[in-house]
Amino acid sequence: MVGDVLSEAQPWQQVLALVMAATVVMGSPGPATISVTAVGAAFGLRPSLGYTSGIVLGTTAVLLVVAAGIFGMLASVPGLAPLLTVASALYILYLAFRIATAPPLAQGGNAAARPTFFGGFMLAVANPKAYVAIGAVFAGASSTVDGLGISAKLLVLAAMIVAIHVLWLLAGTIFARLLRDPLASRIINLVFAATLVLTTALAELGAAAKA
Repeated sequence: MVGDVLSEAQPWQQVLALVMAATVVMGSPGPATISVTAVGAAFGLRPSLGYTSGIVLGTTAVLLVVAAGIFGMLASVPGLAPLLTVASALYILYLAFRIATAPPLAQGGNAAARPTFFGGFMLAVANPKAYVAIGAVFAGASSTVDGLGISAKLLVLAAMIVAIHVLWLLAGTIFARLLRDPLASRIINLVFAATLVLTTALAELGAAAKA
């Protein structure tokens, strides 16, 4: 019933429905979004742009993989899914350690310790939550937003990937204002690091339950 209504809606209404679905499903807390916020809080806006760009590009690559149906083929390769899961979990733990031990912004810090574009890209493509969330949104769009072409759906979802991660990054930079105080810096960084590990564990469990 809902699908019939959406398929007969005007293009702008279908785009709005797709944006709302992406916001709820793809924009919810997960390893990538929480890591962007945590990195923004620990290192500030400008030093975090490279890492965030890697997350955005990697998540966009996941979108293309899901849209092309490649994910289904990759998931059937024995041992590949567990390997990606382990790689993602190990990098998350490394990233959480870097965030937890980041110095107050007023003290600067070692630039080499800041998460990189490559690190963000690899986390995004190995993030199980990304495949589940994007797959759900894309499948829903394919069944209910028939008036939009595949290219339009991809463009809308790619734009949402950028917008979602930029907003999470900006949210992190709000906390960055508090991180010039050493005590506040240590507490907030530890909270973000713990939250990052927790959301990753929940994402891994959710992906395993759906497998």
